[in-house]
Amino acid sequence: MANVEFGMIPLTAGKLVARRCLAGAALIAIALAASGCSMFDQFNPMGIFGPEKYKMEITPDTPASKTYDEGLQKLANGAPSEAAKKFTDLGKQYPSSDWARKGLLMTIYADYQAGDYTSAETESDRYLKDYANSPDAPYVAYLQANAYYMQIPDISRDQEKALKAHDAFASVVQKYPKSEYVEDSQYKMHVTEDQLAGKEMSIGRFYLNRRNYTAAINRFRNVLQYYQTTRHAEEALYRLVEAYLGLGISDEAQTAAAVLGHNFPNSQWYQDAYDLLKGHGLSPHEYGESWISKIYHTVVPS
Repeated sequence: MANVEFGMIPLTAGKLVARRCLAGAALIAIALAASGCSMFDQFNPMGIFGPEKYKMEITPDTPASKTYDEGLQKLANGAPSEAAKKFTDLGKQYPSSDWARKGLLMTIYADYQAGDYTSAETESDRYLKDYANSPDAPYVAYLQANAYYMQIPDISRDQEKALKAHDAFASVVQKYPKSEYVEDSQYKMHVTEDQLAGKEMSIGRFYLNRRNYTAAINRFRNVLQYYQTTRHAEEALYRLVEAYLGLGISDEAQTAAAVLGHNFPNSQWYQDAYDLLKGHGLSPHEYGESWISKIYHTVVPS
């Protein structure tokens, strides 16, 4: 059988025919693709092979600035959830770029505006981890704190979000003391402290009403130790008078009343404490070794 040379590799006539057939098949495939028609349909007139399972779809590249502007437009039109999707797409289309950073920043803002606070919290964590030195980091930390703040429930429920909000605002104040968000963060820290103190007071009263004086004292102590500058401090001191009298520990009851009178002399809570002690043949008197005296004066010096 004759051989035909093809480059350095000798081919038999049969192999050459086979190669030419393959080349012809390739040309047919190219022609089909170029024409966009369906020569295949001529051999499949009844559609017995079914439709194509996969179809090639070409997504045109969208300039980053256009996607960003579309997100801004969604925000302006009052559709923050849709805007968040646009900004998220921006990060996916242009990862490891400054557009990704801008997209994440605006996603956080859009989710916050949409009331999707959980997503805003999570995305803020990612931003502060990946872009800790960004000029926008203080703003993101402030947004995250507000996301927690917006989820604070009433004092009858768990106060985890209030505690997270307080700690997040404290972080803004500590890490970014020169930022424009410090003043509002400090104000909201006080609000959350009042909320947390209110929760402690609620539980303390519950125990007090059931004469579980030790458990009640622990709650009122928390108020004085952690939230002494809130409006609940006066009542906490009065409730300590009640609890210690219930336990028969007069010196601590007298100390609580004395500290109350020293710091809030015009308070109705002090008048009530004074009358309560008087009914037991006692009067306000501060014992320096009392934990009440020590813990109170470490925060609010006399």
